[in-house]
Amino acid sequence: MKNVHIENELVALQSNMRNFAFSLTLNREEAEDLLQDTTLKVLDNQEKFTDNVNFKGWVLTIMKNIFINNYRKIVRNQTVIDKTEDLHHLNLPQNSGFESPESSYSAGEIRNSINSFADEYRIPFSMHVQGFKYEEIAEKMKLPIGTVKSRIFLARKRLQEQLKDYRY
Repeated sequence: MKNVHIENELVALQSNMRNFAFSLTLNREEAEDLLQDTTLKVLDNQEKFTDNVNFKGWVLTIMKNIFINNYRKIVRNQTVIDKTEDLHHLNLPQNSGFESPESSYSAGEIRNSINSFADEYRIPFSMHVQGFKYEEIAEKMKLPIGTVKSRIFLARKRLQEQLKDYRY
């Protein structure tokens, strides 16, 4: 395709590209940014397009790849690296509440409540809190995955009920 023909095809695809960008981002402004980035990338790389390739598919693939790369970049920038010796802070949210003595008392109460559960609820719930996936818990406990999910759900509900006085 000649440069003028590619540019005309690209202009004709703008509506489709805008719709596809919105379906990826679910945000009008981000969709417009993605549309612009894709248009520039297509124009910068038009010599790489071959005539026997579906132009629309080529352009939308470029858009999807830009979106994925941008998403990965955002995730990479938001990754928290825990430099503590025992990786204690790795799974804690920023406002974990462990800065004050009152908060650590609440953590002790939570631990005591969990330890008061029967083993059939305490063990899968504790494993889930530690980061095990449902499948891993089911495998280690030799239980169906539905049973594991049910026990974790019931343990969470019981814990909420026992600690309802600690809400805000």
